[in-house]
Amino acid sequence: MDAGGLIVLAATPLGNPGDASARLITALGEADVIAAEDTRRARRLASDLGVTMTGRVISFYDAVERERSEELAEAAATGSVVLVITDAGMPAVSDPGFRLVALAAERGIPVTVLPGPSAVLAALALSGLPVDRFCFEGFLPRKAGERRTRIDELVTEPRTMVFFEAPHRLSATLEALMDGLGVDRPAAVCRELTKTYEEVRRGSLGELVTWAADGVRGEITLVVGGASESEVRAAQGLTDANSWVAAVHQQESTGVPRKDAIADVARRAGVPKREVYDAVVRDKA
Repeated sequence: MDAGGLIVLAATPLGNPGDASARLITALGEADVIAAEDTRRARRLASDLGVTMTGRVISFYDAVERERSEELAEAAATGSVVLVITDAGMPAVSDPGFRLVALAAERGIPVTVLPGPSAVLAALALSGLPVDRFCFEGFLPRKAGERRTRIDELVTEPRTMVFFEAPHRLSATLEALMDGLGVDRPAAVCRELTKTYEEVRRGSLGELVTWAADGVRGEITLVVGGASESEVRAAQGLTDANSWVAAVHQQESTGVPRKDAIADVARRAGVPKREVYDAVVRDKA
């Protein structure tokens, strides 16, 4: 462990203590300060790993993240090694840590990472959905209206999407995704990853809504397929020549040159520029 002041972000097991890295085990025993999302879970993890934490253990959860970040940054600035851990997975990924890293970067305090388990990557690998391009959306808003607005923004997202969700909200979230993205959109619910009752349920959003209706327990990571080219075109209203012409005229009305407007509409519609150009010419005839 570095003898100078340092902030260390460490990934912790999703459930199985055997997934802990050797570097995490060393860090738990040597850090001057252990900032844990849940101090009880941190102590249980250390016990499971046979580690005695000699450093000061403090809580570092959402409600206290802002004020504790100042305290932790000051500790690192004055020579302490500060280890940041969450209940599972990587700090700062839908968990406390982002503010501390930003503060450390601003003040020139060294930050490093001990990589390890990731619910996002584990779920992606198990989902059976395309993983060449993906995006992480974290938790959807709890309020129905805000959730619907966020999902509307994702209708044309072509990449595979990964969400976190609480088990008691999973059914409502799946229904909202089905309403916004379509009943046939492929998805996978990954439950209790690496734990005794690990389960991956794959199917369409419609099928998963039916499955989750009676309630689901455990930690949830949800993976949803991206929009197909035809879904993107339909969502943008660019499904025929008339819609292409209207889109070109709309851009022209804002000052976009016709050539550029035609190129943009052709790209979004997934058709050759010549087809859009011909449609515009016919409309002028």
